[in-house]
Amino acid sequence: MSPRITAIVPSLGLSRWLVPCLEALRRAGGEEIEILLVAQGAAVHPEACFATAAEIADRTLKLPANAGFAAANNHALSQARGEFLATVNDDALVDDDWCRLLVEVLERSPKTAAVQGVNLMLEPAKEGPLADGCGLSWNRYWQAIQIGHGEPAPEATAAPVEIFGVSATAAIYRREALAAVSGPDLGAFDAELFAFYEDVDLACRLRAAGYRALLVPAARAQHAGSVSARQLAFGGRQLIYGNRYLVLARLLGRAFWPRLPLVWLRDGVDLGHALRRGRLRQGTAIAAGWWRALRRLRRFAHGGPPAVPLAELLRTQRATRR
Repeated sequence: MSPRITAIVPSLGLSRWLVPCLEALRRAGGEEIEILLVAQGAAVHPEACFATAAEIADRTLKLPANAGFAAANNHALSQARGEFLATVNDDALVDDDWCRLLVEVLERSPKTAAVQGVNLMLEPAKEGPLADGCGLSWNRYWQAIQIGHGEPAPEATAAPVEIFGVSATAAIYRREALAAVSGPDLGAFDAELFAFYEDVDLACRLRAAGYRALLVPAARAQHAGSVSARQLAFGGRQLIYGNRYLVLARLLGRAFWPRLPLVWLRDGVDLGHALRRGRLRQGTAIAAGWWRALRRLRRFAHGGPPAVPLAELLRTQRATRR
């Protein structure tokens, strides 16, 4: 019998939370869950040994090297058997009722493509639990943001609320929705993005296809913060600054170019802050991101209308402190 949920956990074997992550998923999903561990390269952290993790996972899919978060998820999605498909970072610990609460919402809402709960910072603050993220949105500078990051977590009793998209840190997608935007092989994430903004891009395409996403405050997960990103050049910052242009170009179409100066302005402010504070590495990462975007922009840019109406995008924008 096919599992109801397939949970995909890509890992480089660097997170000391890998085994607890898989154990938490097993408790949350019980007999209804299939756990696919995507082992990229050789584990180097003794507490995150792939051999130990493989005893918890139902299947271990091995890639010889780091193929990126997007490609690793696609590799597992093509072999997933569940009706509902979860992506979970190897440093995220879901609560015992996480699967049940999210799947119940998906079952009640056929036009909802994806759901997530409140991702909490693993280390609690003195003033109480703080949110790592409550979904994806845009700020006025067209930066994708984690809603509520660093703010007090919303009440668990709050009703589900619509968000622009879910963060692939810990989320569940509807299989048929992924198939609608990627085909039967479910290669839903754009592998050229490698990591960062790949879930934003997917959120854009799902919304363009007429689906929506929901935050379910009752569902909770704790997120330690990515260890794997530190293995990337510049800690992944060049991917963040580069991929934003690519995703925006695909999303906005001909409306991208009039907004490009505002995007540049925000990056210029970040670059100025980095240089004034002597953070040459950060400044170099921003410049590397621009070069990355310039080399790939032709594949993402198009002269058509925005994939999602501008009025809808502006409605989902949120004010930030920056």
